[in-house]
Amino acid sequence: MSAQQADLDLTVSGRPVSTHLEDVRAISQRMVGHFLETIAPCNTLPGGALGGDVAAVTRVCLKLAMRMLDGGEDIASEIGRVEAAAAQWAREGIPIDTIQHAIHEGFKLGFDLVLAKATTSDQESLVNVARRLMDILDTISSTVSVAYVRELKSVVGEHHTAVHTLTSALLGGNSTSTMARECGIPIADAYHVLAVHIPPHPDESNPQLDPKVVARRKLRRVQAELATRCGERALSLLSIDGGTILLPVADFDDTALELLVKWLTDAAQAPVRATVVEAGVRRIPEAADEAHELLDMVQRLPFDSGLYRFNDMALEYQLTRPGPARDFLASLLDPLEEYPEFLETLRTYIGTNLNRQRTARLMNVHTNTVDYRLKRIGQLIDFDPTQASGLWYLRSAMVARSHRDADTILRRAAR
Repeated sequence: MSAQQADLDLTVSGRPVSTHLEDVRAISQRMVGHFLETIAPCNTLPGGALGGDVAAVTRVCLKLAMRMLDGGEDIASEIGRVEAAAAQWAREGIPIDTIQHAIHEGFKLGFDLVLAKATTSDQESLVNVARRLMDILDTISSTVSVAYVRELKSVVGEHHTAVHTLTSALLGGNSTSTMARECGIPIADAYHVLAVHIPPHPDESNPQLDPKVVARRKLRRVQAELATRCGERALSLLSIDGGTILLPVADFDDTALELLVKWLTDAAQAPVRATVVEAGVRRIPEAADEAHELLDMVQRLPFDSGLYRFNDMALEYQLTRPGPARDFLASLLDPLEEYPEFLETLRTYIGTNLNRQRTARLMNVHTNTVDYRLKRIGQLIDFDPTQASGLWYLRSAMVARSHRDADTILRRAAR
């Protein structure tokens, strides 16, 4: 506090303004009663907190204000108690806006008490008092905010560690009731096991931006959306490319799962694809393998973003099993290897659910060009992609080919 600030006239009715607030207990009780009327109806503060902790901290803030109004600079003990209270409220989950609202309401009420004692000759002094109260309000608000955020980061970090530990244990088949109690997270009877793919954000390929920063921001948006929509019910292990999410079956129906994938797509600003398998706790590791195998198949095919279930993909799944049938179907498209634009047109055409206009738009060509290529494909392989019978074979061939090629790459890599 500067010497100029200390010399300001801070008297009201001929007395130091701090003396009008010296009945700390009575004034704090009045303030808490005001909080009960304006804040408690919103159910944002527990009754015990209002009756005890808030009253105590209100008295501390009043004493802090009085000391600063009198020019005192030794306020460390009061500041420490305010910090401790803010940290405790962060752990109790009391919203920061509720706390700040209560602080401002308290200052307004305190200033009203001072105004009630003022006379017409106190106008200049009241201006000085208002300015000093703004300084005090800034000190208390910033103290609360810093302590609250610091503690909240610690709480979030602890919860993240607990979620990571429990999710890893469930996916590894090593979860126990003891571990669940230690983590503070209840284990459901059955889970939707979601395998999730998060593709790169368009800005990750922008040479003017750091792709790692863009990817981390994308992941934080997805994690925040997951927390907003699912709260502590979601257990997840996610990276910038995707991962696994476990959701209690009792809390999420099919519609909720589909909406969640849509919300994650909006948050990622990229077309998220996900597959889901339902499983009891003991079968989670096996279900996760199945879900990711299904997701791998979805990624190899030109499917839109969204949620895919095993029932939706049963035919495609069967077509990917090794054997002579898969080899035959995969070979149907071999004549198109000399015409990569034809193969890409067919892949896009199937992926858009036979929408010629959308296929043309995605490939940046005219619709007539798409029609010509589809006709030529039919001539080259004797299966017409515009006819139901031919399309069934070509779609099956596309599925089989994607897995045959992937297996070939893996074999070569293993040599």
